[in-house]
Amino acid sequence: MGPTPLEIGVLYDAWHEEQAQGPDHPLEPVGSGGGRRILADREEIHAALEKRGHKPRYLCLDGRAKSLKALASERVDVMFNLTESYAGDDTKDVNIAAYLDLLDIPYTGSGPSGLYLAQDKAVAKRLFAFHGVRTPRFAAVYQGRLQWAHDIQFPVIVKPKREDGSIGIEFNAVVGSIKELMERIDALHADLDSPVLIEEYIEGRELYVSVLGNDPPEALPIVELDLSLLPAGIPRIAGTEVKWERGTAAYRETRLSIARDLGGGLEAEIREAAVKACRVLEIRDYARVDMRLTPKGECYILEVNPNPWLHSSAEFAMAATASGRDHGDLIMEIVDLAMARSRAGRAWAPA
Repeated sequence: MGPTPLEIGVLYDAWHEEQAQGPDHPLEPVGSGGGRRILADREEIHAALEKRGHKPRYLCLDGRAKSLKALASERVDVMFNLTESYAGDDTKDVNIAAYLDLLDIPYTGSGPSGLYLAQDKAVAKRLFAFHGVRTPRFAAVYQGRLQWAHDIQFPVIVKPKREDGSIGIEFNAVVGSIKELMERIDALHADLDSPVLIEEYIEGRELYVSVLGNDPPEALPIVELDLSLLPAGIPRIAGTEVKWERGTAAYRETRLSIARDLGGGLEAEIREAAVKACRVLEIRDYARVDMRLTPKGECYILEVNPNPWLHSSAEFAMAATASGRDHGDLIMEIVDLAMARSRAGRAWAPA
C-alpha cells in the first residue's frame, strides 16, 4: 500500500469589488468567467496533487469575514498557501499566514516574519547591509519625509517600497535628474499612496535564483531574463511592460532561459548569495531571489520573493526542471517541507 492520501487545501485569494457579496458558500471559488484562459497556477497544483493520490480542494478567501470564519472550521492535513493579498490589500498576506498559525493549520511557504521582512524592501535592504549581502544603495521616502537614506547617485530606479509583481515599475521608473525623481515620487504617491524606494540603478544582467528547502536550502539553476533586445533608449529593467503587457514589443523581445557562461566560481557565488539573503529574511520552503550581475561580475540582490509564482511557465518551475524535477515533483517537495515542519511541531524552519 502507498502512503495515506493527504487532505490538502489549495488556498488562494480573490477580490473583485463587484463580487464583494461573493458566492453563497464562504470558501467557494470565485468564477473566472467564460472564454478561453490560461490554466491558473492553483489548477496546475490541484492537478499535480490529485495525480499523486492526494485529496486537494480549493479554498478561496474573498475578502469577507465569513470566508475567514469558514477557514477556521476546515479540517485539512496541510494548506497549500497561494494567497497574495486579502480584500485587495497586498500587504495582508502576512496576516493570512499569522491567522493560519493561530488556527494551528500547517501550511506551505514562509511564515509572517519572512513575508513581512521581504515585503518591506527598505527593511530587507537594511538587513542585507548589516549581514554583508551586497545590495544597491538606496533611500526611502513618503510624503516628503525621508525615512532612510544612503548617499546615492543617479541614475536611480524609483519604485513602491512594498509592492511586488513589478507593480508601479514602468520604464519611466529609471530617472537621471532631480526633476524626474520628484515627478516620479509624486506620481507613485498619487497612484498607490505608498512609501517610495529610491535605489541606485545597476546596469547588468537580470538573474533569478530559486531557493528550495530549509535544512539546508538549495539554490536551483540560475534563470536569466534577457533584456538585450529591448528597443533602443528603453532601460533594461523587468517592469510591467516586460512582465505583463502581452503583445507589446517589450513583452515579445524578452526571453527567460537558464543562465549560461557564468563560470563555476561566479555561479557558486551567486547561488550562495541567494541562500544567504533568504536566511537573513527568515524565508522558508521556497523563494525567488532577484539579482543584477554587473559586467565586472559583481552580484547585487534586488529583492527576495517568498512564495513565488509556481506556474509551469514561471521562473521557479523552469529552474526546478533544470535541476531534474518535474512540476509535480516540485509541488510535492513543497508539501513535504510543510508536513515535516508540522510533524516536528515547529512554527518555522530555518532557511
